Amino acid sequence: MKLRHGLYPRFLLLAAGVLVVVAAVVGVMLHRQATMQRDVVALSQESIHGLLFNRVQERGEAVAAQLADSLVNPLYYFDLDAIGVVVRNVLRQSDVSYVIVYDNAGAVIHDGSSDISTYGQAMQDPLAYEAVAARDVHVQVQMKESIMDVSAPIRIGDQRIGGVRVGYSLDSVVAEQHRATEAMQARMDDIGYHHALWIILMMLVLVAIGVLVSLVVQRSLVRPIRQLANAAREIEAGNFAAEVPVTPRNDEVGDLTRAFSRMGDSIVRHDRDIRRMAYTDALTGLSNRLAFREYLDQQLMLVRGAARQMALLFADIDDFKRVNDTLGHDAGDEVLVQFSNRIRDVIERENDGHATLARFGGDEFVILLELPDGGNDGIRARASRLAGALVAELGQPILVRGRQVFLGTSIGITLFPDDASNAAMLMKNGDIAMYQAKVAGKNCHRFYSRAMDQAVERRVHMEQDLRGAWERGELSLVYQPVYRMSDNRLAGAEALLRWQHPEHGPIAPSVFIDVAEQSGLIETIGPAVLRAACVDAMRWTDEHPGAGELFVSVNVSPRQLRNGDLSEQVAQALADTGLVPERLHVELTETAVIGDEIRASTLLGRLRNTGVKVWLDDFGTGFSGLSHLRRVPIDGVKIDRSFVADVLRDPDDLALTTAIIAMAHSLGITVVAEGVEKEGQYDILRERGCDLAQGYWLGHPMTMRDFMQLLG
Repeated sequence: MKLRHGLYPRFLLLAAGVLVVVAAVVGVMLHRQATMQRDVVALSQESIHGLLFNRVQERGEAVAAQLADSLVNPLYYFDLDAIGVVVRNVLRQSDVSYVIVYDNAGAVIHDGSSDISTYGQAMQDPLAYEAVAARDVHVQVQMKESIMDVSAPIRIGDQRIGGVRVGYSLDSVVAEQHRATEAMQARMDDIGYHHALWIILMMLVLVAIGVLVSLVVQRSLVRPIRQLANAAREIEAGNFAAEVPVTPRNDEVGDLTRAFSRMGDSIVRHDRDIRRMAYTDALTGLSNRLAFREYLDQQLMLVRGAARQMALLFADIDDFKRVNDTLGHDAGDEVLVQFSNRIRDVIERENDGHATLARFGGDEFVILLELPDGGNDGIRARASRLAGALVAELGQPILVRGRQVFLGTSIGITLFPDDASNAAMLMKNGDIAMYQAKVAGKNCHRFYSRAMDQAVERRVHMEQDLRGAWERGELSLVYQPVYRMSDNRLAGAEALLRWQHPEHGPIAPSVFIDVAEQSGLIETIGPAVLRAACVDAMRWTDEHPGAGELFVSVNVSPRQLRNGDLSEQVAQALADTGLVPERLHVELTETAVIGDEIRASTLLGRLRNTGVKVWLDDFGTGFSGLSHLRRVPIDGVKIDRSFVADVLRDPDDLALTTAIIAMAHSLGITVVAEGVEKEGQYDILRERGCDLAQGYWLGHPMTMRDFMQLLG
C-alpha cells in the first residue's frame, strides 16, 4: 500500500524526530555531566588546597608567635643553650624543615644544631630578605616551591631584638590533597556511571511509550478522523444527507462527530445571521447605513409620480466626542444605545405616519418620515413636530455609570420632492441642514433651504476671487513687532497676510486662508509671501542700519511642508533678496509637524541646514507633548494665546505655561508668548523666563510704513 502523507505517518515522523532530539539532548546532558564532574573536581581540589594550606599557615603562625615569645629571655641574655633547647623542641615536629633564630642584622644566632655551624653568618636564601625587612609585621608568611616560611620578630616591649624563622615542608599537605582529590574523582565517576545507566533506561522506556502511543493514536484518533474526512467530502460535494459515523464516545472526537450531524442546520442558520449582520447595526439593533440606503432607493422608486410626501431627518449628537474622551468608548456606546431607545420612543409617541429609523454611522441617526397623502404643509408640520420632540427629549440628561451627561442633538430636515428628487441629493441636503443646526448653536433643528447652498456657493466664489489676488495687489503684508523680554528691545516682527477685497472689503484671515489651504492656492501664495517678507526685511536694514539683527517670521502652511520643496523655496527667496538666513524664521503649526514626524524631521532638518530658524506656532493647542520636540528639529515654540490670556487668573494655565518654558529651555529651545495684551501678563511671563513676546499691548499688526517708523 502506498504511504500517504497523512496524520499517522506525520505522527510517526514527529515521534522519530522527538526521539532524535531527546537522544541529542541526552548526549548533550552526558557531555555537560562530564564537564560538570571535571569542574566539581577542580573546584574541590582548589577548596581542599586552600583548606589544607590555610590550616598549615594558621598553625605555622601560631607556632612562630609562640616560639618568638619563648625566645625573648634566652635571646636577651644570649643563652645559646636555652635557645637550642627551644629550637630543637620545634624541630622534632615531622613537617618542620628548619628553625633559624637571627638578630636584627639578619645574622644566624642558632639553627638547632649542636655545633651551630652557621652561627654569625648572614642568611642568604631568597626568603631571608623579606623576613628581616618586615620589622613591623607580627607574623610574616612566605611561600617558595614546597616550603612555607613563617617568621616572627622577637621583641621586648616595643624593641625588636631579633627574629625567628620556621620552615614547614608542604610535601605532606600536597600528598594529602592528592589523596582527597583521587577519592573525589572516584566518587564522581561512580555517580556519573549510575546516572548514565538511568538515562539509558529512561530512553528505552520513552521508546516503548512512543510505540504504545502510536498504536493508540492510530486506533482512537486517525481512523475516526479518516471516516469524518470522507463524510466531509460528501457534504462539500453538496450531499448534506451524507451518513456521518455514530459513536458513543464522550470525548473531543465524539463531539466532532456529533458536530458534523448539525452542519446542515448550522449552514442555513449562519446564512441568515450573516444577512442580519450585514443590514443591522450591532450596537443599537437598528438598521444600518447600507440597509437604509437600499430602503430609501426602493421607497423613492415607489412614490415617484405619486402624491406621497417624505421627510428625511438627519440627527447628530452634540459634543459626543466629549463622552468618549472623558468617560471612555464603552460609556459612549452606552450613550448611543440610550439615544437610539429614546428616538424610537419619541417616534412611536409623536408620529402618526410611517417612520423608519437607522443608525447612519458614528453618532448620526436618520429618520425617513412618510405620509400616504397630504400636502407639503402636512409633512413639514409633522417633521417639525417630530424634530422638536426629539430635541426636547434628547436634551434631557442621560445617566451613564452614575453620572449625568447633558448632550442634546442637532437635526437637519429635507423634504421630498421639494428639496431633491433622488436619494443622494436628499442625504446631501439633510447633512447640510444638520450642519446649519450646529452653526445655529446646537440642540435645535433646521430645514434645508436654497440659502444653505448659497453659503457653499459663496465659498466657491471666494476661491475664485482669491485666484490672482496677489497679482492684483489685493493681498498685502502687515507686521506685528516681537520684543525681547530680557531688555524690552525690538527683536523682529511676524509677517501677517491681509486681503482687501474690492467689493466686500477686508476678509478675515481665518476665512480666506482656510479656503486657500483647502483649494491648494496656498502653494502659490505661500512662496510669494515668503519672498515679499524677505524683501521688506532687507529694506529695514537698508534704511535703518541698526535693524540689521531684526528677524522676520513667516507662517508656512502644512500643505507647503508636505510638498517637500519648502527648503528650495526658502533658499531661492534668500538668494533673490540677499537676506541673511539667520534673520528668517519659518513658523509651522503643531499639527503640521506632529502628523508625520519622520518626514517632517527630514524636511525641517534640510531647512535648518541653510541657517533658517524653525518655530512651532500655536504650541499647546494640538495633541503633542514636549517629548515630540526631541524628535523634530526646531529652534523655538510659540505658546498659544489661549494660555497667555489666563495666566493672571488661572493657576493651572500659569503652571502649564511655566512648565513649557522650563522644559523648552532644557532642550535648548527659545520660547515666544503670543497674545500679550496686558502689562501684568508681560511681567509674569518675563519672571518665568520667557524669551520673546508679541501682542496688542506691545504692538498691533501694522503696515510696512508704520513699522519703519517704529524702527526710528
